[in-house]
Amino acid sequence: MKQFKLYSRREFIKKNSVIGMGAVLATGAVQPLIALGSNGVQAPAILGGTAAWNVTKWPKWPIWDPETDEKLVLEVLRSGVWSRSKMVTQFEKEWANAVGAKRSLAVVNGTNALVVATNQLGIHGGDEVLVPPYTFISTVSSILSNGAMPVFVDIDPETFQMDPAKIEAKITNRTKAIMVVHILGLPSDLVSIMEIAKKHNLIVIEDACQAHLAEVNNQKVGTFGHAGCFSFQNSKNLPIGEGGAIVSNDEKFMDRCYSYHNLGTPHGTAIGSVSDGSIMQSTKVRMTEYQAAIGIAQLKRLDSETTTRNLNAEYLKSQIKDIPGILPYRVYESVTRGAFHLFAFRYHKEHFKGLSRDQFLNALSAEGLPCSSGYTPLNTQPFLHETFKSANYQKMYPKSALDINQYNENNKCPLNDKLCNEEAVWFTQNVLLGTRDDMKSIANAIEKIAKNAEQIKKLNP
Repeated sequence: MKQFKLYSRREFIKKNSVIGMGAVLATGAVQPLIALGSNGVQAPAILGGTAAWNVTKWPKWPIWDPETDEKLVLEVLRSGVWSRSKMVTQFEKEWANAVGAKRSLAVVNGTNALVVATNQLGIHGGDEVLVPPYTFISTVSSILSNGAMPVFVDIDPETFQMDPAKIEAKITNRTKAIMVVHILGLPSDLVSIMEIAKKHNLIVIEDACQAHLAEVNNQKVGTFGHAGCFSFQNSKNLPIGEGGAIVSNDEKFMDRCYSYHNLGTPHGTAIGSVSDGSIMQSTKVRMTEYQAAIGIAQLKRLDSETTTRNLNAEYLKSQIKDIPGILPYRVYESVTRGAFHLFAFRYHKEHFKGLSRDQFLNALSAEGLPCSSGYTPLNTQPFLHETFKSANYQKMYPKSALDINQYNENNKCPLNDKLCNEEAVWFTQNVLLGTRDDMKSIANAIEKIAKNAEQIKKLNP
């Protein structure tokens, strides 16, 4: 039997297109000689039954409607004004309005949104930033890029989020900030985290790169902390190809971010000007005009798509929550809207006759369902040790702080390890843009696998 491949996050997204799914369905190895499984129910596709899903029907991502989306982009291309100008400013205003913030600054990607925000909040060498281990590498690399030290706080596996109950034990006199990550597009427990931050006078940066239009108590995430950062990479719920944004209600902070993203020139300096001078050491991470035009087009349908994802996620959850061994995500009581960049659940193999997670994913793929095991543990990856060996870190920190064995011991996250290595299963957000019948098909596929787990296990013992 062809083995299930563990794709990177971006490879996983790419494989979910209509074209990519054709390749994924090559998983099946047993000839279709049977129609029923061992329990007298329809056999799963991996055992020769009919796949639960017709791959030609999956909603393709990103969505692009030439009739409504291309006019503005073509105007920008034909204008010859491609560097940051009026279109980027318009996108910033529309994005700030969408999330309910005073200001927005567009940058080249979500990674650099985090880098710029962290830098301009004064987080540098010697500072510690609390961060969850269940996230994309950009979260931690933005801390390291500014010379600070990430300190990992284990997760609540039911929500996939940083566990607020574990935060205070990690705070030291070097702790300067909490980087909250609304992973999967589901909000963290901001009510508890903001209380802890206030108590200890800590900066809060919201990594909302997956959480477009998600809400806590009817307030958009990204607007609770000192800064909120978003990504518009092609897989995201608002896709531009690449792109990102910082939002905040702090005018002076946003002015500084503008200067930092534009070669250190004062806020309001004309793009391309060489006569105004620079007021800070900085970088150049400006968004282009045609990126902004694509973003404006995509933004028009983001709210309605978010509503569809929420409705379908809730319905799919209701259909699978009673299947033994399937534990869907839990949201905090304060959450009034999710973004659902991913639909996630935990898989417990003991309820599937010991069928391994990889075998379970193989069977799901054969049913036509785009699926992944998600992240690997972030807090033990080699990039941390490599950073600690750099000349800058050797100068900024004592040897004891850079002892990777001691660091790993201090930053153990056993619940995250179990989630990453054994339990987590993902479906991508475009799946949730289908119909209610589509959600039933997904549930049906899981039920088929559950009822025939013993037979599936024998295919690859």
